[in-house]
Amino acid sequence: MNRRRFLGIGAAVVGAGAVGAITVPSAARLLAEGRPGRLLPSRLDLPAPFQVELPVPAVLKPVRTDATTDHYEITQQLARLEILPGLRTEAWTYGGTFPGPTVVARSGRQVAVRHRNELPVPSVVHLHGGHTPADSDGYPTDLVLPVGSDPSAAAAAGAMPGMEHHAEASPGHSVVGDRTYTYPGTQRAATLWYHDHRMGYTGPGIWRGLAGFHLLHDDEEAALPLPRGGRDLPLMLADRSFEEDGSFRYPAADPDGPGVTTDYMNGVLGDVILVNGAPWPRLTVDRARYRLRFLNASNARLYRLELDPQPPGGDALVQIGGDGGLLESPVGHDALEVAPAERFDVVVDFARYQPGTSVRLMNRFGSERTAEVMRFDVSTRTVSDDSAVPDRLSTIERLDPGAAVTTRTFSFKRSRSDGWTINGQPYQPGRALARPALGSTEIWRFFTDLHHPVHLHLDHFQVLSRNGKDPGPYDAGWKDTVDLRPAEAVEVLVRFTDYRGTYMLHCHNLEHEDMAMMADFVVE
Repeated sequence: MNRRRFLGIGAAVVGAGAVGAITVPSAARLLAEGRPGRLLPSRLDLPAPFQVELPVPAVLKPVRTDATTDHYEITQQLARLEILPGLRTEAWTYGGTFPGPTVVARSGRQVAVRHRNELPVPSVVHLHGGHTPADSDGYPTDLVLPVGSDPSAAAAAGAMPGMEHHAEASPGHSVVGDRTYTYPGTQRAATLWYHDHRMGYTGPGIWRGLAGFHLLHDDEEAALPLPRGGRDLPLMLADRSFEEDGSFRYPAADPDGPGVTTDYMNGVLGDVILVNGAPWPRLTVDRARYRLRFLNASNARLYRLELDPQPPGGDALVQIGGDGGLLESPVGHDALEVAPAERFDVVVDFARYQPGTSVRLMNRFGSERTAEVMRFDVSTRTVSDDSAVPDRLSTIERLDPGAAVTTRTFSFKRSRSDGWTINGQPYQPGRALARPALGSTEIWRFFTDLHHPVHLHLDHFQVLSRNGKDPGPYDAGWKDTVDLRPAEAVEVLVRFTDYRGTYMLHCHNLEHEDMAMMADFVVE
């Protein structure tokens, strides 16, 4: 399978191996498939659901603090984890776990995270949803090379096959061994996450385990009577497939190179649903309110989450927040549609169920085993619950469309010659498709041929319209990722604040992203 033609930029992909090629299936075939992705079946018998207790990622402790900054250290390393009962899976991890440890930060305090790379491959760390200076944003060619790599490779990534042509154009730089990422924390409380962002390899990097939560709190949120402590749960949803020996199965076009085989270029779907790294887990819950922080960390899978049975009266999932933090007011849903990289913070009141009820979290976009996510078992014990969901959660500044200085259009489409493109161009590091001015507000219009979750770095945005009409039911509040359905157009308002430099716009279907559906923009 030859992939060089697909990228359209010669061999300009970061990697430890050669660049291969790919043949693109017809648009008619992809359209016929409806939602993105193709199922990759595991080569073993899948475990029974609801046998494993839900794990909660450990909270990382700072190695030191000072007047302004909390300092953390994370080692990226191989680990053999029991993901499926009785089997060991070799994972690429942050700190030896999947998900990685949770960083809990406070708005107004700076966080510095030193990442040491002891993996056999280069890495890049992106704080997804972070309002971050460009040099810590995780530009995809801004590599942390493994410990012990040739230092001369760090200067221009010259030791990385395929990077020679674009080393000068890349606004970042590579280092050997470790890098400290600095996050100022000048943003609202929100459910953020950190993950690998290496060019051409984000899909396999996250698939093999490089993802973790970064939770930001602030005084406004703390003043609300929302569920907290053990009733505030981060839930990372991720589908995976496994080989017969328990190792991760992924359809790489070349074991040492980027990209996937032809059948999976529209996204890889696993047949095992993991929540916080556990297959179809269960959790015993009190008859009380819980805050559930849903993160879709799947490569390409879309979820339509629904509780079964529904509680009396409907509105089982009361949304209080999204990508960029609290909504102005809660929004009740019977179901939530969650695209890759989106986050939805919801409150579920399990007191609406009778003691002893088992409540399944379903994925109505799934089938057979992928139609189930996890199970909540409602306890029979008597508990107190002083939490509540206020009618007013926050005050959100409304961006003014009349203040926009320009409207830009970005077309997310498949090209027969160049594969997944933005505005007809496959990604090339250092080539900017937009140069917004610092402090300006712009309208960005995204339109698609197929299904693409579009992610914008640096600043959150507000959805202005879908197909010329009002925003959709899941578009409220500040967003950094917006789900676009086939042949859909979405307008967003974004204001570029605080930091100049080069940032990214890309599809967060990771197979699309790895196969060139990215673009640079430069804030000047």
